[in-house]
Amino acid sequence: MARSTMRLFTGIVFCSLVMGVTSENWYSFFKEAVQGAGDLGRAYWNVLTSRHQNSNRYFYAQGNYDAAQRGAGGVWAAKLISSTVLEDSKSNEKAEEWGRSGKDPDRFRPDGMPKNY
Repeated sequence: MARSTMRLFTGIVFCSLVMGVTSENWYSFFKEAVQGAGDLGRAYWNVLTSRHQNSNRYFYAQGNYDAAQRGAGGVWAAKLISSTVLEDSKSNEKAEEWGRSGKDPDRFRPDGMPKNY
């Protein structure tokens, strides 16, 4: 996890230099990216701890949705983390893209899943 955190930080710094982001915008982007990474971390934790079958796609969609709601930094972090850390499969990728696009992640909610998720 430390390696992906370093990639995230390096990517943020690089993007801000390339895009000529002002210090205020850079702070906002960085804050959104860190919060988005937290959203993805929470989603991954839910994948690991949930005992409900077929819930992975829902959690991936929800984590990406929450990160995207943070702003451009959250979307960027979600794309980076989803492509490097989380399990890869076509169905998971569709759920991640669905969530990042701002669409309702409940589309992937399995029947009978507790409402606390």
